[in-house]
Amino acid sequence: MVAEDPRPEDLFDYDFMPTPVTEEKGQREPAGKEKTVMVDSALFAIRELMTKHPECLLYGQDVGGRLGGVFREAATLAQTFGDHRVFNTPIQEAFIIGSTVGMSAVGCKPIVEVQFADYIWPGLNQLFTEVSRSCYLSNGKWPVSMILRVPIGAYGSGGPYHSSSVESVLANIRGIKICYPSTGADLKGLMKAAYYDPNPVVMLEHKGLYWSKIKGTEDAKTIEPDEDYIIPLGKARMVQEAEATKDKSSLTIITYGMGVYWAKNAAKEFAGQIEIVDLRTINPLDEATVFASVRKHGKCIVLTEEPYNNGFAQALAGRISKYCFESLDAPVEVIGSENLPAIPLNSTLETTMLPNASKVAKAIGELLNY
Repeated sequence: MVAEDPRPEDLFDYDFMPTPVTEEKGQREPAGKEKTVMVDSALFAIRELMTKHPECLLYGQDVGGRLGGVFREAATLAQTFGDHRVFNTPIQEAFIIGSTVGMSAVGCKPIVEVQFADYIWPGLNQLFTEVSRSCYLSNGKWPVSMILRVPIGAYGSGGPYHSSSVESVLANIRGIKICYPSTGADLKGLMKAAYYDPNPVVMLEHKGLYWSKIKGTEDAKTIEPDEDYIIPLGKARMVQEAEATKDKSSLTIITYGMGVYWAKNAAKEFAGQIEIVDLRTINPLDEATVFASVRKHGKCIVLTEEPYNNGFAQALAGRISKYCFESLDAPVEVIGSENLPAIPLNSTLETTMLPNASKVAKAIGELLNY
């Protein structure tokens, strides 16, 4: 039998399968609990998922056995669930990522880990060629249901091979979803949503926020949400609101990850004038919340840890400029790291390269006076 030719509108089918998670549910701040560091929020989320779902697997470099990951983010899981469900892999990112295609096809739900964002490059071929395209090229028959955890970002003089930000590269791979939480509660809620999403999800976790050891990041520690707490992907978080003023003395900062804390600390110098939106997910992107905040204030900073040229932040700034053009009172400002090939090991040079609260405060002052 000869199949009918596809219609032009069929082009847009099956880039993603529908997710059952469409609204926030559960308790974000249950009573009687103390605040938990962000790395433990991830551990607790995966422990709950593995307890409930026997098809859930966790594997990657050093996550099994006693170590439980280089950041102890999988501590106790191997002892609790056994080596057949939590296990180490060779130092082979192409295998770690590529194996999720077969695991998913036979009904498993793999949660896999690349030890640092800098190590993701050998696995990009599998992520781009197989994982991201499987749903689309199979007309929805074989979506790769997996979570890829990636510790990311600069922290504590990690040097050029442990400090990179890679979200712009990932954002150019169609067919994957990308989360970038900035608090423990968001990490747990997004991890649950990613698990129940039938599509591949990359979970970017800033290692500088894991324990809130950096001054000014204390709010990454949060009350651990209950087991039912879940956040739909594509819903930004309003970190702080500001009233729009007739004299144009307010602005909004659109950011994510460590940028949330650079923005919060910079905003202390401008009481009541700064609104901050935490994207939480890079794809899908909550354009409605972003555009509403920009239109409200008329001035906008997009803040990222990545180098500012040719990246996701500049692309978002372009989108804001197009769709909020009539509301803007100044060009959209992009703040990011300096455009250099690598992050230096030396702490002075690392600090010089990266954004910080002082640099953001300076940009805020200049934009408010535009």
